[in-house]
Amino acid sequence: MKRTIELLKRNNMLRVIDEPVDIYLEMAHIAYAEVKKEDSKALLFTQPTDRKSGREFNSPVLMNLYGSYDQTKLLFGKDVEGIADEIEKLLHMKPPASFGGKLSMLGDLFSLKNIFPTKLKGKGECHEVLYEGDDINLYDIPTLTTWEEDGGPFITMGQVYTQSLDGDMANLGMYRLQIYDKNHLGLHWQIHKDASHFFDQYQEAGKKMPVTIAVGGDPLYTWCATAPLPYGVNELLLYGFIKKESAKCVKSLTNNIYIPRDVDYVIEGWVDTDNFRVEGPFGDHTGYYTLEEPYPELEVSLISHKKNPVFVATVVGKPPLEDKYMGWPTERIFLPLLKTTVPALIDYHMPENGVFHNLILAKMKPHYKGHAKQFMHAFWGAGQMSFVKHAIFVDDKAPRLDNYLSFATYVLNRLDPKKIFITDGITDALDHSSPEALVGGKLGLDATSDHKCEEPNILEDNDLEAKLKELLPEMVASRQLLKHTKNPVTVITINKVRRVKECFDALTDLSPYLRVVVFIDDAKNDIDNQYMTIWRVVNNMDAQRDVFISGLCIGLDGTNKTKIDGFTREWPGDVECTPSVVAELKKRGLWDLSDELYKKYQLS
Repeated sequence: MKRTIELLKRNNMLRVIDEPVDIYLEMAHIAYAEVKKEDSKALLFTQPTDRKSGREFNSPVLMNLYGSYDQTKLLFGKDVEGIADEIEKLLHMKPPASFGGKLSMLGDLFSLKNIFPTKLKGKGECHEVLYEGDDINLYDIPTLTTWEEDGGPFITMGQVYTQSLDGDMANLGMYRLQIYDKNHLGLHWQIHKDASHFFDQYQEAGKKMPVTIAVGGDPLYTWCATAPLPYGVNELLLYGFIKKESAKCVKSLTNNIYIPRDVDYVIEGWVDTDNFRVEGPFGDHTGYYTLEEPYPELEVSLISHKKNPVFVATVVGKPPLEDKYMGWPTERIFLPLLKTTVPALIDYHMPENGVFHNLILAKMKPHYKGHAKQFMHAFWGAGQMSFVKHAIFVDDKAPRLDNYLSFATYVLNRLDPKKIFITDGITDALDHSSPEALVGGKLGLDATSDHKCEEPNILEDNDLEAKLKELLPEMVASRQLLKHTKNPVTVITINKVRRVKECFDALTDLSPYLRVVVFIDDAKNDIDNQYMTIWRVVNNMDAQRDVFISGLCIGLDGTNKTKIDGFTREWPGDVECTPSVVAELKKRGLWDLSDELYKKYQLS
């Protein structure tokens, strides 16, 4: 970690803040603003404080470690696309036809010997300072409370090491960890995670489950914790593959789990599999709070750290954030592995304002009629891709997936309501829009074939808005977008007094002038901010409930759901900055985000 800090400094990618900054809200607010700048940098807070308790911490806090594409490339130390090429080469390795080919293959295979973690004897640097028994105190670690409505402080960059009941499989994951008191914390692992599968094994056997949490060390440990590897594959293998050297691991001191020797902090403990505790709320990467739910609780048996540790943290909320840059290598590196499930896949992309599981764009080579629909089924059955809510598929003639204007134009010129596929399936635990938790609607759009669209009659903006207001008394404003395409988009803001389906049905007489109609609430939305409108809509939609088709017209309900909609679950609030904290940071010269970006990304 100290080498990483020096590396960031040498490359002018680190901003050091030497004045006292509170771990309650202030630190997270500064990081939240920093990563939204085009020239964002990592942040090193050298004087963390907790004003509520009067505590001052000796350990600095590092945030926005993966705060830009350039930082991410620097931390990987190699070309991310090159790693994907290496994986693809291994996946397609064929028996050599010549002696020279055999030697080349031996070289490739010999290099793989370094990917397996090495188990060392004795303690590591991470065990230089130990706390056991009554000396254990999680509050001695400068753990952040990131948002005002959070249930408490959360460790947000924790590497969670677990193993199967028989000890044959090891897993490294990243889950938020809520601190309850000096020696207990909550483990927010979702039901589809390997750690949760291991938990089930211990629970069935009636045994306590060992867990070790690490913070810091090589930044790639943290990234590997987020990698969507198949069940039972230790994520530290990926570390070895990228670094071309094995992770050097030592055994935890109070359980049998191995962890990298050079991490900065270690928290060891045991989980009583019969004991659950309410965890949350937490302002999450969806930009909404995830609500209170019961999760396993860890009883801490030991805390250790280096003599001079660095605590690493992140902040999540409305995009763009650090997870944008952490997700980029995941997207690139795992493309070859995804192709093994769906060979027709050419490329895929997860827009940051789709917050990963809410929207995915995919390019494929269609070979026959119905191929795209078959592709959708395969996609929704492939590991973590199964949690994706909305997927748009184009053919190999489409523009780059990250050229959003060209991509949208291409799709809208081929849009056919008959090629919209709606089904249901599992959803991420963070999804709040489905009628029931963990199961909800899925939408797939097949734009792989050239469809001769019947072009609408385009009205002047003022004329269309006047006609819309006659039919929709609850309407506040409207905008026509992408009018150069065969299927323009009309965004309508409303103060909802009835179901949006009724609003859509009321527009029948205007069908010659409308193609795609998107409804959003007037409150908390800016109709001219397309970036955040997409974020809002893909968050708030459940395809089975919120997509309406009438002839050539398609309606999308991106409003918050209430009793009006027959919605019975609790609807969470937006993650927002606390104005008084922002004002205080401005006063002290610690907040320099422009008002333009503050408004664009809807920080409050």
